[in-house]
Amino acid sequence: MLKEKYQSVLDLAAKLGVRLDSVAEEGTKLKIKGFAPYQLDKELVWDRIKTLGNWENELVADIRVEKTDIFGMYTVQAGDTLSKIAKSHLGGANRYMEIFNINKDTLTNPDMINIGQRLKLPNP
Repeated sequence: MLKEKYQSVLDLAAKLGVRLDSVAEEGTKLKIKGFAPYQLDKELVWDRIKTLGNWENELVADIRVEKTDIFGMYTVQAGDTLSKIAKSHLGGANRYMEIFNINKDTLTNPDMINIGQRLKLPNP
């Protein structure tokens, strides 16, 4: 029953490439253990968990991070700018040049990004 309630969390984890090693209902709790590729993916899963009522009493999630060299990978959406991405994921729009600098292998101009492009995000 709890697994059904948290199915959107499990679906998001799968979409993000989070490897769930165990998902089990034990008594009144759903216990999840797994590995997220990056910290960003872990945080996105936790953000989804926190949208569900009473999660604090129903869920135990142990999600570890596999790669710590960068914060994560972001796919550019319509309307995105590097400063908008920096504000949303790094806590400040003025950090946009950090995103540009870590992606110089694919970017030549901080004002030119393309929808669908995958960008590395530096650690906050």
